[in-house]
Amino acid sequence: MSRKNPSRTHAGRPSHAVLFAALGDQTRLALVARLNSGRPSSIAQLTAGSRLTRQAITKHLRVLQRAGIVHSTHAGRESLFALDPAPMREMQLYLQHVSQQWDHALARLKAFVEK
Repeated sequence: MSRKNPSRTHAGRPSHAVLFAALGDQTRLALVARLNSGRPSSIAQLTAGSRLTRQAITKHLRVLQRAGIVHSTHAGRESLFALDPAPMREMQLYLQHVSQQWDHALARLKAFVEK
């Protein structure tokens, strides 16, 4: 028997809620900012200059990876992590859509009040 994963959309991509939850942490936002350079980084590189341990960074990277925001590749004994911009673009489109809905709702309210 197959159970659907409620955190996934119909195409197998993470839902918006999963993406927002993954980015709802300051440490994960900082990791995304560091990975935004376009160059894959190792856990050691991502830990440098941080007060967090490698284990803590690894846990945060796993959350980002499950959300599809980050992917990893192996280079020898090291894992290199890179940002996947596709989920961020999807979130941007979603936020634009929600913003337009609010703009329309507020315009209707304004028209109603000014009658």
